[in-house]
Amino acid sequence: MSQIRLTKEFTFEMAHVLSGYDGPCANIHGHSYKLAVTVIGSPVNDVANPKLGMVMDFSDLKRIVKSKVIERFDHILLLRKGTDLSKLAESGHLTKTELVDYQPTCENFLLHIAQIISAELPDMLKLHHLKLHETQTSYAEWYASDNA
Repeated sequence: MSQIRLTKEFTFEMAHVLSGYDGPCANIHGHSYKLAVTVIGSPVNDVANPKLGMVMDFSDLKRIVKSKVIERFDHILLLRKGTDLSKLAESGHLTKTELVDYQPTCENFLLHIAQIISAELPDMLKLHHLKLHETQTSYAEWYASDNA
């Protein structure tokens, strides 16, 4: 059976702090992120299936990514646990904040997204790769083949 890659793109806004970093990103700052999610699978060949010819309905992929990634991280401040701002976030002064166990770089955030999306995909599909633009000219990529 032929394998087809299917990609959907998403955008969201998020702020973060790189605690301990030796440059300006040690300050609170934000980005307009662009995320491309690519899955791989075989098109449905059951003529009785309303998804005939589809690897995955684009709307199903959109629902997964929006509910598990975009709604969670859009307009949030992402902080590594233990940063100086953690107490401020826990006090309720920053209402949309998430504390994570990793330094919230583009690279580590992309690894987190890969875990989230992979866990939500139907068994007949696999996450093929992700591309996360932190700026217009800077991005990180994740490929399943590199992480097998």
